[in-house]
Amino acid sequence: MMETVNVAIVYYSATGTVHALARAAAEGAEKAGADVRLRKVAEPAPPEVIDTRPEWAEHVRDTADVPVATVDDLAWADAVLFGTPTRFGNPASPLRAFIEAAGPLWFQGKLADKVYSAFTASNTAHGGQESTILALANTFYHWGGIIVPPGYTDPIQFQSGNPYGASHVAGEGPVSEVALQSARHQARRVTETAAAFKTGRAA
Repeated sequence: MMETVNVAIVYYSATGTVHALARAAAEGAEKAGADVRLRKVAEPAPPEVIDTRPEWAEHVRDTADVPVATVDDLAWADAVLFGTPTRFGNPASPLRAFIEAAGPLWFQGKLADKVYSAFTASNTAHGGQESTILALANTFYHWGGIIVPPGYTDPIQFQSGNPYGASHVAGEGPVSEVALQSARHQARRVTETAAAFKTGRAA
């Protein structure tokens, strides 16, 4: 019998694109039988800056009920999916700040032997999606994590075209159903891999 796994989906989203991918990932993990925590990274920008962009302010209001991520969510999880918009080919600074706050957990070895994966969005088609996910993988290596990408392990991946992780080009409009399906598949694959690993260790 497969073990039930805890999956944390930790993301930063300014205007809602990555939030939509995170929600789809949560659906995929839950459908695969995981206990899921959907957590947003705290928004560091002051209100007067947020209010300069109506879509940013609207998203902050719309997601007021989403719990803010803490490092305890990482300790709780058997698997973690991180979501971030790309910033010059790298993860957004709020997510990086959260990850760096997990240093004490890493030092205690409490981030090792967990399954990790990542998803992203950029404004343009060549806006650094792959390098953003690969940049997060550098952290997973240091943590001693087990990196599980979606690869081309489902027909939807041949439509999404990104084996590194679910992604969307925000400049093309709302998050597409292909990107949402890719996020669901990625989270399902992460959950199933973590369950198999947890079952094997318990045997």
